[in-house]
Amino acid sequence: MSEWVRYKYATVQGLSVFYREAGSPSNPALVLLHGFPSSSHMFRELLPLLADRFYLIAPDYPGFGYSNMPSISDFAYTFEQFSLIIEQLLDQLSISKFILYCHDYGGPVGFRLAVRHPHRVRGFIIQNSVVNFEGLGTPFDLFKALWEHPDARTQQEFAATVTSFDFTKKQYFTGACYPERVSPDGPYMDQMFLNRPGNQEIQVALGYDYRKNVEQYPIWQQYLRTYQPPVLVVWGRNDFIFTLKGAEFFERELRCVATHLLCGGHFLLEEASYVAAMLIKNFFDSIGTDVFHT
Repeated sequence: MSEWVRYKYATVQGLSVFYREAGSPSNPALVLLHGFPSSSHMFRELLPLLADRFYLIAPDYPGFGYSNMPSISDFAYTFEQFSLIIEQLLDQLSISKFILYCHDYGGPVGFRLAVRHPHRVRGFIIQNSVVNFEGLGTPFDLFKALWEHPDARTQQEFAATVTSFDFTKKQYFTGACYPERVSPDGPYMDQMFLNRPGNQEIQVALGYDYRKNVEQYPIWQQYLRTYQPPVLVVWGRNDFIFTLKGAEFFERELRCVATHLLCGGHFLLEEASYVAAMLIKNFFDSIGTDVFHT
């Protein structure tokens, strides 16, 4: 049945890349790009809810989830490289046009892909991911310290904080409006992958590379102003990682945009997958999903 989630692997740049697939390939393609420190696991409840309307692809980046985790000496852990991996995966799957769902780290991956191929991207769903400096919350002080002084001390402080189980749980439960709906499986699963030997070094490399995302913000903003893709913002308004100024930017700059500030935190889908699914369907129905076949 089309609503069943299929679990697959593809070989991209010599790496085994895991992805979840649901829905019929005859439907508009929706590519779901996960955030830190999760994987495609964060979309596990959303995928079956959207499979009747979209063809869904949710990959794990290298070093995350079930995709390969080469060492930092064997693979360049950058957001640019992640975007190339996703682009090549979509090419393998013959997906030429698609909507991008971007959460957290998924934003820098998705916007790089959009800037390279603006006519392939038919819209965005933004869940707590930003394209403006004002959208960066307090936890990015750790990132900024790493960018300014990438020495052993700041690297150790960064790794000790962002890969700790306390920080992982905080991302799931801080700001949650219905914490009893937040399954403990998410943080425990994320931490299992973070605890693998060599993963701290990967997260430090990505934390340092994040500075290049900030440098790209003017380019991503100009892309949005120029191409005006339809954008649905589904935002956990109690997120402590990204500020509401990140959500407000899209509303201010775009013509075809709908913003929903929902009661929840960084991992909003843990308590609001059904609501998010309804908003996604209603938004793209309202603008006509047939446009995605053109």
